[in-house]
Amino acid sequence: MRLSGRWLIPALLLLLTIGPALPSHAQDYPNHPVRLITDSAPGSAIDVPMRIIADGLTRVWGQQAVVINQPGAGGAIAARAAAIAAPDGYTLGMPAVSAFVAVPGAADNLPIQLPRDFVAIGYLGGAPMFITVAPGLGVKSLPELIALAKKRPGELAYGTNGAGRLTHLTGELLQQRAGIKLLMVPYSGGTAAVLNDMMGGRIALVFDSYSGIAGAVEAGNVKPLAVASAKRLARFPDLPAVAETLPGFEAGGWQVLVAPAETPDAIVQKANADLIKTMSDADVRKRLAQFGRDERPMSPAQTLAFIQSEQQKWAPILQQIGGAH
Repeated sequence: MRLSGRWLIPALLLLLTIGPALPSHAQDYPNHPVRLITDSAPGSAIDVPMRIIADGLTRVWGQQAVVINQPGAGGAIAARAAAIAAPDGYTLGMPAVSAFVAVPGAADNLPIQLPRDFVAIGYLGGAPMFITVAPGLGVKSLPELIALAKKRPGELAYGTNGAGRLTHLTGELLQQRAGIKLLMVPYSGGTAAVLNDMMGGRIALVFDSYSGIAGAVEAGNVKPLAVASAKRLARFPDLPAVAETLPGFEAGGWQVLVAPAETPDAIVQKANADLIKTMSDADVRKRLAQFGRDERPMSPAQTLAFIQSEQQKWAPILQQIGGAH
């Protein structure tokens, strides 16, 4: 297995730390198929990368990593299924940001809390949100969009894949930071339904990762104005980061690998080491690159800290949304 340069040193350091301390039963893990429960719909923009990672884990483990799709209720169905599984490492969860960052009470079992509900294993990657508008809106940059929204408060509509989901939170964050008022319109049909209405002139803008809007962008049906990453992406050097207009603005989706609470630490550490091997593999990285995802090795402790920092980051926005309801 080949490791890319950016991964080599952190991956080796983590493996050297983890490997020697594993009990013999953990070194044999897994010795039969492992179920990976995801809240993504089959074939969706999130499901495909998760299956690429599962294929890589299958090769590392020599046992089948089986992806189980249980979408619905903002990720609560999948979270519940993974949480009540036996804590033996043979049923793991692949929850998305929306399962951890959710309006309290919006769905049973959400938001997920660590370490109450799960043990963090590792980071599966993420992708920044893109601010995209309908070409007919007549704006060519984020500052122009903000100026137009200030002239027409509450008139410009943006589509989301549901109240309290990341697409909604990103819109709320933009309104807060830019001092504007937009109209949120939830869609049950996901980004495809939003894009369809954008092209019909009923929706002015959408927030989503590139994988969700790629087809429409390449066809010229929508126009990206900015990406909500810390800096410009190498793949899109001419597309400004939102932070160039609104310093410190970042928003992106991500997924992590978790195990039911009380899963033995030795199994958690072994699964983390195997995930690092998988995510370092040149073929896996090549296949994931087309989705513009951010992959980086994280220990279980680093993964937990990352999740908790994201929960803290979005807490004010969640409180604002909850209060509005």
